[in-house]
Amino acid sequence: MKTVMFVLPSLGGGGAERVVLTLLKHLDRTQFSLSLVVINTRRSVHLGEVPRDVELIDFGSRRVRAALVKLMRLIRRRRPDVVFSTQGYLNLGIALIKPWLPVATRCLARETSIVSKVLHLHRRPVVLRFLYHRVYKRLDAVICQSRAMRDDLVAAYAFPAGKTVIIHNPVDVDWVRERAREKVELVGLKPGRLNLVTAGRLSPEKGLDSVIAALALCRMPNLNLVILGEGKLRAALEARASQLGVGGQVQFAGFQTNPYPWFAHADLFVLGSRSEGFPNVALEALACGTPLVATPCDSLADLGVDASDGLLARDFTPQALADAIQQAVARRADFSVSIERIRTKFGIDTIARQYRDLLLGSGREPAVVE
Repeated sequence: MKTVMFVLPSLGGGGAERVVLTLLKHLDRTQFSLSLVVINTRRSVHLGEVPRDVELIDFGSRRVRAALVKLMRLIRRRRPDVVFSTQGYLNLGIALIKPWLPVATRCLARETSIVSKVLHLHRRPVVLRFLYHRVYKRLDAVICQSRAMRDDLVAAYAFPAGKTVIIHNPVDVDWVRERAREKVELVGLKPGRLNLVTAGRLSPEKGLDSVIAALALCRMPNLNLVILGEGKLRAALEARASQLGVGGQVQFAGFQTNPYPWFAHADLFVLGSRSEGFPNVALEALACGTPLVATPCDSLADLGVDASDGLLARDFTPQALADAIQQAVARRADFSVSIERIRTKFGIDTIARQYRDLLLGSGREPAVVE
């Protein structure tokens, strides 16, 4: 039996936390003994979803760097077969302490973004760029969610291609669809309108300013946009909607622990991202049977959006997104999302099997999972 120690910065509401929790629920307990180290569980959204048979260790540290020595000591004492981390800065921290960890412990990291697209958003991009070039390759393998993510890591940071493995994010289709049927107050949705829903952190890379501008360009007063999520740009986005004359058509519904009823009741799900490591939220919307309108961000090629699923804008401009929304509204009766295709390609059984094989590996450089 393999001992696997998962490490997360927090149990907040992000996609990385969702992926790890999904794996913790579905990995075979006859093959794995699992533990979860969280740098800080304060303000946790998903704390109650950690399986009871998974040991939960809360460091209570305010920052990742403050927890690295504690983490190193824990790994040296427990000597797990595998340490599995996610989130770039945490992955870098484990790469930094890798020389002081047991030789037999494999360090696997799941990257969450196309690094070169988001590095400039950090406070110290020069330092991080150096660490990605010189330190990241200490890891035994890096799991990339898409080809675009893998190609960027190899080309921009000279990461060894043989240490990469592509495993798409899983979606537990049955669980998502069950949650979508829960009775909740659907804040922001307006009966009788064409409801567009989008969800994500209110930050620049999510392109919500472009989505609002596209709504204004549509000049369709029957459209209603519901934005699920919180972030530092909320006030600026509210002001943007007002300035463009669509304040009454944009509803800010805040962060929702269960966004799936909104997805299921939407006429269209809109993804305005400028870059995505892998669009979890778009995959979940498709699992709800809701057609997608999206910018042509890097990883959507892996999602395999076709004419029955929705439309991709021709480029990242608000006008291109507005054109795609208008076309999708006109064609919405033609869309028929294949839930079974989503289940077969991205379902938890498929993805958990790929992770199982990786975690059970002998330490050889993994082959790319296509």
